[in-house]
Amino acid sequence: MRKKTQMIHGGISRDEHTGAVSIPVHHASTFKQDGVGNFVYEYARTGNPTRHALEELIKDLEGGYRGFAFGSGMAAISSVMHLFSTGDHVIFTDDVYGGSYRLVTKVLTKYNVGVTFVDTSGLAAVEEAIQENTKAIYVETPTNPLLKITDLAGISKLAKSKNLLMIVDNTFSTPYWQNPIDLGADIVLHSATKYIGGHSDVVAGLVVVNSEQLAADMHFVQNSIGAVLGPQDSWLLIRGVRTLAIRMEEIEENAKRIAEFLVSHPQVSNVYYPGFKDHKGHDIHLRQAQGFGGMISFDAGSGEKAEKVLKKVKYFTLAESLGAVESLISLPAKMTHASIPRDRRLKLGITDGLIRISVGLEDAEDLIEDLQSAL
Repeated sequence: MRKKTQMIHGGISRDEHTGAVSIPVHHASTFKQDGVGNFVYEYARTGNPTRHALEELIKDLEGGYRGFAFGSGMAAISSVMHLFSTGDHVIFTDDVYGGSYRLVTKVLTKYNVGVTFVDTSGLAAVEEAIQENTKAIYVETPTNPLLKITDLAGISKLAKSKNLLMIVDNTFSTPYWQNPIDLGADIVLHSATKYIGGHSDVVAGLVVVNSEQLAADMHFVQNSIGAVLGPQDSWLLIRGVRTLAIRMEEIEENAKRIAEFLVSHPQVSNVYYPGFKDHKGHDIHLRQAQGFGGMISFDAGSGEKAEKVLKKVKYFTLAESLGAVESLISLPAKMTHASIPRDRRLKLGITDGLIRISVGLEDAEDLIEDLQSAL
């Protein structure tokens, strides 16, 4: 089954009892048992038919063993991190989402789970960071917001040689453009609030694992912590997936045109877009993904100038999040990455004037004219 077809017919694509082509929303909190312990579904935290349909769908799209749906992207990430124990150590991509950074530096430290941040685009640096108690390598590629690229096959080879788990945040690329499990990842996760939902109307997280043991461990964590996705939101994500392919293709076309405009603008410097041949890691991304996505970051020169641009745009909506049908614009230093100390942000290259845009489905000419006017 090819990818576009799988978006529509993957997982459980219709109701087996009625033939309905739209999966029903099961709001039940509990389910009748045909004798003690004889049931398909027991309690909605443990399993729900609508959520199960979504979990089967994301499992198929990522080519994994089992999928899990959570109440937010951070709930998904937090649950994955609960696979580790006191004294364990995890290597993280340095240019990681601010919420992930906050979780592992402010919350997990209370449980003595150690982390080291490394530029995972350099395999030698990753190998050097491995300690005796290291249990996993956690990768974002492309990263948020500098769109750095990590060689997934290279990380997988290193992880397997050291008996480490490989975890990949695949939010930016989506399962339409990139499938990390095919490249050796053990766990793939998404903030499904973003491209998978795609319409700014749901908050959710998804996890896919590649083995029976990880599936058992992940289910135990999900059921124990209880940060599960509700049935209505599960249905919204199933609906979102059905248009994911065509949305990503159109978004990519818009992004290419906007990136080309920005790189030629005299008021703009350091345009970050993996579709450019001179973008660091471009060739690696070409090998492991089928598209470049809809995220672009660029430097307006200063925080003051950047904020002026944000105030003047008309079609770009100033808002957190990304991956929606409407184009969004943000200032990472004061929004998505505000939880990261300024000196660390600057060291990473997240300047006060860095603007991040999430390209949507508007007419590309309108979006270019909007940025032209604001700049």
